[in-house]
Amino acid sequence: MLIDRIRYPGTMQLPSLPQIRDAQAVVYRHMPPTPQYTWPLLNQRLQAEAWVKHENHTPVGAFKLRGALVYMDWLKQSRPELAGVVAATRGNHGQGVGMAARLAGLRAVIVVPHGNSKEKNRAMLAQGVELVEHGDDFQESLEFARSLAVDLGFPMVDSFHERLVMGTATYALELFEGAPALDTVYVPIGLGSSICGVSAARNALGLKTKILGVVAAQSPSYALSFSQRAIVEAPSLTAIADGLACRTPNPQAMEVIWENVARIVQVSDQEIAAAMRAYYQDTHNLAEGAGAAALAGALQECRLKSGGRIGVVLTGGNVDREAYQAVLGAEL
Repeated sequence: MLIDRIRYPGTMQLPSLPQIRDAQAVVYRHMPPTPQYTWPLLNQRLQAEAWVKHENHTPVGAFKLRGALVYMDWLKQSRPELAGVVAATRGNHGQGVGMAARLAGLRAVIVVPHGNSKEKNRAMLAQGVELVEHGDDFQESLEFARSLAVDLGFPMVDSFHERLVMGTATYALELFEGAPALDTVYVPIGLGSSICGVSAARNALGLKTKILGVVAAQSPSYALSFSQRAIVEAPSLTAIADGLACRTPNPQAMEVIWENVARIVQVSDQEIAAAMRAYYQDTHNLAEGAGAAALAGALQECRLKSGGRIGVVLTGGNVDREAYQAVLGAEL
């Protein structure tokens, strides 16, 4: 479904270097920087020098905590009387919002679709959130959460917001300053905060690094929107990468992507599963489907060319045990 492209009068301004460093100060009150490592076995597999940004090492096992901490700090300063927030999620956004809200002394009401990851639900409940199950997919949960936010009088913490981008830019700044100069960096696209944060850090440092987005081929809305220069809604049918399951792209995120991203790579669920196995075999790191997507994109492209120095963002490791066992066992 094609939706007319709209250039918003308030198109998001990417954060500057001082703003990203201010965001780092907020994030580092609650977690240290995550590492970026290069792994010899993974380098052999990719035929390139790859630097993995380990966002699976945050206190909630995913990059989402960074943006949530920055957002909640801003919210508490601008609305000190606030009692709570609402969010919709498949898991990682909810864990980040849940932890950040708990640290800020706020109530967090999180809406998930029916059949959501049991282990991610448990992790959110452990953060003290009030979990509400509604809808058959994320889009239905999102629409219900927005109406619930109005009813409760709480702000809706969407999965894309300029403060979230400031937060995700903090990991990108760590990567660009901690690794040798990168020719290319592969970034998965869920709703877009991560790749926009990488774009912000790259631009703020004045680097020439190419940014490549990676989406699930069975959730191609961002790839279609990128190629058609218009917002394109598409079915989201990926069975392995719930963090990439988006039917309708965020228009502000697409504006940033159109201006800053070189291209978008589509990877199949089978390629994502292979990347999850590669992470385990070559680095003994756990990667969920969305977290392994960037590596899947790099592996797809390494068949066409070799060499160079690349960055690969491992955005999270929150995968259910049964799903992970199935992925590891499939190769056998």
